[in-house]
Amino acid sequence: MSSFLSIGECMVEFAPSGDGHFTMSFAGDTFNTAWYLRRMLSGQHDVGYATMIGTDSISDAMQAFMQEAGINIGAVHRESARTVGLYLIQLKDGERSFSYWRSQSAARQYASDRMRLQADLAGRDMIFFSGISLAILPEADRSVFLETLADTRQSGTKVVFDTNLRPRLWPTVPAMREWTERAAAIADIVMPSFEDEALYFGDKSPAATVERYGGNSETVVVKNASDPVLVSSGGNKFTVSIHPVDQVVDSTAAGDSFDAGFLAAILNGESLHDAVGQGAALAAKVVQGRGALVPV
Repeated sequence: MSSFLSIGECMVEFAPSGDGHFTMSFAGDTFNTAWYLRRMLSGQHDVGYATMIGTDSISDAMQAFMQEAGINIGAVHRESARTVGLYLIQLKDGERSFSYWRSQSAARQYASDRMRLQADLAGRDMIFFSGISLAILPEADRSVFLETLADTRQSGTKVVFDTNLRPRLWPTVPAMREWTERAAAIADIVMPSFEDEALYFGDKSPAATVERYGGNSETVVVKNASDPVLVSSGGNKFTVSIHPVDQVVDSTAAGDSFDAGFLAAILNGESLHDAVGQGAALAAKVVQGRGALVPV
């Protein structure tokens, strides 16, 4: 039995359901990955989520939703003075835009207690986090978070980082770039999206992204929308072609579900090539439904 832990922020999601109406659910990048991963793996794998939520009724509903999904909530902590964040999805031609209300999110306090953090991370086979997991934390807690992850990695835990660059969450773009590089340096697997890396780091090609992250990380997987995925691992590089989707209904969670499919294959001992294929196949199903969490 393996133990997987995803770390970040789960939020209340309002997604369009047609005719000007919205459906409420719970979602967030690293939570989406955990949710899909739970569906991809057998019961021999433990899938947990680590965050902080409030003690109000909407936080109760969120925790119940996690439990009903089969996600281990042992690392979900409660904070009475705060609540959970909320976001609204708007769609145009399958592409989404977001409005957020998260200033009082309890998840921002997740890494404020080093001993609690150490206990959450201890003994895991794989830990997954994202650029958003980092961005929501105060700077001092960010340092504690990365230091604790680095220590955990030394104990044999595989650390996986999706860069998920969201400049609106950072004080400046240079700060985002600095912390992204620091996080990638302590990860075994880095999973960037080329469009964002080109925009905010100036990468001219996926190969340039691999070159930038590959110095410290064992494996780099560069997602590139419907273009081939570039993988670099142990000095070997190869691409995997992606079958295009005829009609994209909602691109929300495309990258999150790709990560889940990929990591499920890795946890099941499959090759990197097959893992990319599984990630792409899952993402293709997800973008043909509405909202972040689509039955698959």
